[in-house]
Amino acid sequence: MSFDFVPSATAVPAVRVRVIAGPTDHPGVLGVGVTASGDVPDAVGLPRETLTEWGFTGKPGQVLVVPRADGTRIAVGTGDEPSAADLRDAAAAFARAAGREAVLATTLDPSSVPAADAAAAVVEGAILGRYRYDELRSEPDTVALEELVLVVDPARVTEAEQGAARGHVLARAAAISRDLASAPGSTLTAPDLADVAVRLGEAAGLEVTVHDKAALVEMGCGGLLGVNAGSVVEPRMIRISYAPDGEAEGHLGLVGKGIMYDSGGISLKPSNAMHAAMKMDMTGAGAILATMTVLRDLGVRSRVTAYLACTDNMPSGSATKLGDVLVTRSGRTIEVVNTDAEGRLVLSDAITLANEDGVDAIVDIATLTGAALAALGPLTAAVLGNDDGVVGQVETAARRTDERVWRLPLDERYRPWMDSEIADIKNLGGEFAGSITAALFLAEWVGETPWAHVDIAGPMRSDTDDAWRTKGATGFGARLLAEVAAAFGGRPAPTA
Repeated sequence: MSFDFVPSATAVPAVRVRVIAGPTDHPGVLGVGVTASGDVPDAVGLPRETLTEWGFTGKPGQVLVVPRADGTRIAVGTGDEPSAADLRDAAAAFARAAGREAVLATTLDPSSVPAADAAAAVVEGAILGRYRYDELRSEPDTVALEELVLVVDPARVTEAEQGAARGHVLARAAAISRDLASAPGSTLTAPDLADVAVRLGEAAGLEVTVHDKAALVEMGCGGLLGVNAGSVVEPRMIRISYAPDGEAEGHLGLVGKGIMYDSGGISLKPSNAMHAAMKMDMTGAGAILATMTVLRDLGVRSRVTAYLACTDNMPSGSATKLGDVLVTRSGRTIEVVNTDAEGRLVLSDAITLANEDGVDAIVDIATLTGAALAALGPLTAAVLGNDDGVVGQVETAARRTDERVWRLPLDERYRPWMDSEIADIKNLGGEFAGSITAALFLAEWVGETPWAHVDIAGPMRSDTDDAWRTKGATGFGARLLAEVAAAFGGRPAPTA
């Protein structure tokens, strides 16, 4: 069934965001930032002793609803000397606590954070905290956020306006990524995603090229075709290109895994909760598509080209079997010893295309290994790479967005685990160090190009509402990659 996909995130620009000089007596719902110690703002209407008696300590993200005759006040804990991440979490908690209200105002404006960063974080937190995927519900029970008013120090208004605008754009990217990951695999196939990319790309001033199955055969993309062999739905390789106005400052390649549904293929997954979440195995591709739609709004000065390798991975009489050998776009051959290690197969062709385009650096993002989830849990992505400069840019963006990453070693001593007796390499390295061996596999196609690999198998989804992460798809990676692209300026300096 075809799904006329229109991201609910297209409603995000309709959220009106205003910055005004305080103080204010907002008559509706007002979120008032309260530190863990010191004076309580008069707008709360309660002394700290009373707040303490009611269990409110002011820790980041804690909320207390205080009904008043002149409008509801929600005390929002920020902790002492809050960071931008604390503000993002606090704004998300506030927005959820006021979940039946369409218009919100907040005084989350601490001097401990630059005004632009504070405003961006608050806007991101409020919009993402209120996000819900209701596209397939016949009677949604949520209330959309219509307006967000930031009340700031008069001297900080101009900077706050700039930050709020940036936060609005980044929240839109994350929401689009969430929409894509939340859509069922039955209604958002690889061809559907290509159609979405064309529509969103045209609106964002991007050049989009879609390669169908016939083109992929002509191109020799045997990795992607091998994964697609068991499916009745055609694969797609989607190339999206952004060029800034004026001279570009470098060329960044983004590569995304787009497994629209991952059954495991012949190596069938067990029927458990994780299997049910495998409609989200295209989260890497979805995050990149979402990122690409906001590059012009962010004023990115580099060229950015994205490569989305999209197919489902299904078992059938025509599916790739264990022991089969695939010939990839690069000419290198892969012995398939586990069809559930499919993401690296499609990425091999996409990485090759990025190198053929002469990019200065590559960042790939993928829900690649359960080992990353086992090692780092659901809040942190693994990052590996061959270049400290590129990996460092990812780490900096992660700190800025609170999309956390942890660097694992690209330990070449594990490379022999993937030696094949009949092909250039096997697609699996053994029982241990799964995230590392997966990255080592990708490194075979990256070559000497500076590169970082982000494994988001853990943080692709959340089981509960947790700060800016709402239950379900998190959109992890969209804001991070947008920040990487915004900071990118050509080939990084060589590393020792």
